[in-house]
This record gives sequence, C-alpha cells and structure tokens, in this order.
Amino acid sequence: MTTQNTRGRRRASGPVAELRPRAVARADQPRESRPVTRRRRSPLQQVADFAAASGVGQKAGAALAATGLILTVAIPGSGGLNATSEAGSAAAQAMGSQPEIPVSAGAKVDFSRMAVSTKADPDAKLRQLLSAQSAGSVQAASSQGSLGAPLTSMVSVSPFGYRINPFTGGYGEFHRGRDFAAQCGTDVFAAASGTVTFAGWHPYGGGNRVVIDHGNGLETTYNHLSSFNVSVGQSVNRGDVVALSGTTGASTGCHLHFEVMVNGEVVEPQGWL
Repeated sequence: MTTQNTRGRRRASGPVAELRPRAVARADQPRESRPVTRRRRSPLQQVADFAAASGVGQKAGAALAATGLILTVAIPGSGGLNATSEAGSAAAQAMGSQPEIPVSAGAKVDFSRMAVSTKADPDAKLRQLLSAQSAGSVQAASSQGSLGAPLTSMVSVSPFGYRINPFTGGYGEFHRGRDFAAQCGTDVFAAASGTVTFAGWHPYGGGNRVVIDHGNGLETTYNHLSSFNVSVGQSVNRGDVVALSGTTGASTGCHLHFEVMVNGEVVEPQGWL
C-alpha cells in the first residue's frame, strides 16, 4: 500500500530493502575462466632465451647455462650484457676466486715451447737400407742422404756423366763421378762406415786413390789425393779423415773427384748424398 504526500511523491508502505555489502557485489561479478599469472623464469631459461635472441641458439644457450659458463655479448655503443646462471656462480665459488691479471692492449703472449732435438744415426739407416736389398735395387728416394759429405764444403765444379774433356776440349767423355772444389791439403772424410779395399796409385788417371766398401755392393772412391792415411783392410767410420785432397793423376787443379759405385757400376753421387 502506498501513500502520497502533498508534494506528489509516493512512499512505499512496505519495509525498505537492505543495501548489499561491496564484497557480495564483487562476488557476483563475472571472472575470467583461468587466472592470468606471471611465472618467474629460471636462470637457466633466461640464459637460453638470451642466447636465442643474440643468435647463439636456444640449445647452445641452455648448454652454456648448464655448464655454468658466463655468456657475454658485446653490443657496439653499449656495455657488455652478462647472463649468468646460479649453477655457474656456485661452481665459481667452489673453485675459488681467480685473480685478475691486468694486460695492456699491445701485450704479446709467447707460446714458445722447449726445443726438441733428435740425433739421427745415418749409418744405421744405411745398414738397414742395404740389409733389406742390394744397392742396385735401392730407389733414389730411399738412398738420398744416406751418405755423408766427403768435404766440409760441397761445391760441385764438374757434373757426373758426359762432359767436355778438360784436356782435349772434345765432347763425349764420360765422367765417372763428381768433382768438388777443394784446395790441396783439405781434409777428405769417409762418406760412411766401411772397410778400405784400395789405397794407392790408380793407373787410369785417378792418381792417389782410396776405395771404401760399405757392404751389399755399395762403394765410394776418393781420387786425385795429395796423400792418404788409411790402408787396405782398415775399418773406418763415417766422418773419419781418410786423406787430403790434391791434384795427382789426370787432374787440371786441386779438387776432389768423388765416385759412388753400386755393384761395380758408377752412379750419380748426388743420388746418395
């Protein structure tokens, strides 16, 4: 039942409805079906995401974070960006702090190591070479360097093979060895260990001559000597002084005529020196 006052307003005759509390009003409002929450990323995920964004790759970033390494990327015009993992910090603390060593920009780092030297045994190499096969079947690649130099300074002045005869000037003379420049009286060394099979005068132009047998068909000869200090049957070692150079026999001046013979046949000496 309602009544009307003098101003024309209606007043309710029934009880007045109570106002609802604010909490109840909020409870009646519709909510989202799933709450939106922000999850904090782990240090491992942060490093992986940072590596992926910088071009290293997400897998590589995860591997770096897992091993405790620090990923640093320098960007031009800005400072370095560092992403570290808690595992890396723990590992660094376990290992102890490493002191920083200041180095100037122009410093040079020397990585030199101790020198390592070996002493070869050329006589053993020659024995092994000749024991496996006769000198005639030895290839040039194997024989190179197996004989020592008969002179301290090896300067060739006349080659092995056909040449112009120094006495007649005619072409076609076969030179049985190589001539090396040497003043008269220069020490002549045995090219390898062996046994002296000849020491005397050579009737076919060699003058004073020494022949050393090195075994298995290999021999060396030393010619035009001024003198020699070995005798037949004597054993000599590589590098022993066996004679002095000269110009005896068919010679035009002081020098050493050196020959290498394989099974009695002369060969190019340079293939063995």
